[in-house]
Amino acid sequence: MDDGFADYVTQRHARLCRTAYLLTGDWATAEDLVQSALARAWAAWRRIDGDPDPYVYRILTNTHASWWRRRWRGEIPTEDLPEPAEDDFTDEHDARRALWTAIRGLSERQRAVVVLHYFEELTVQQCAGVLGCSPGTVKTQLGRALRRLRVDPEVLMVMER
Repeated sequence: MDDGFADYVTQRHARLCRTAYLLTGDWATAEDLVQSALARAWAAWRRIDGDPDPYVYRILTNTHASWWRRRWRGEIPTEDLPEPAEDDFTDEHDARRALWTAIRGLSERQRAVVVLHYFEELTVQQCAGVLGCSPGTVKTQLGRALRRLRVDPEVLMVMER
């Protein structure tokens, strides 16, 4: 008996995948991240009281952070991203791509805070609970992330359109 776990996964899988994609920038990695997070949540499912979302989001962001740290340990990530293939899409697509390129340029903590607060619409207090930090830290990280995004030339070009 799964005590509602299957129903939770059925209802939340798409949203968890979207959140994971926003954190990773890659659908395949996002699906792997969600699968890992749900496996860990299933192991602790009977101990979760109340709304499981904060617990699952915390597992998701912590797992992503540990993957990122492990991948970059001892290496310095490059600021130069490969040029994306030229698309013949609308300006809106180009604007989204520029915004996500800028968001991927944020630190892991800043990106997690932006995704949870603005895309998952969690409050500052809920973000703090998911990330295991104080609300003040969430506000500080949001402020720093927004300042970085406001001065990013790609984002500025999008805003000027």
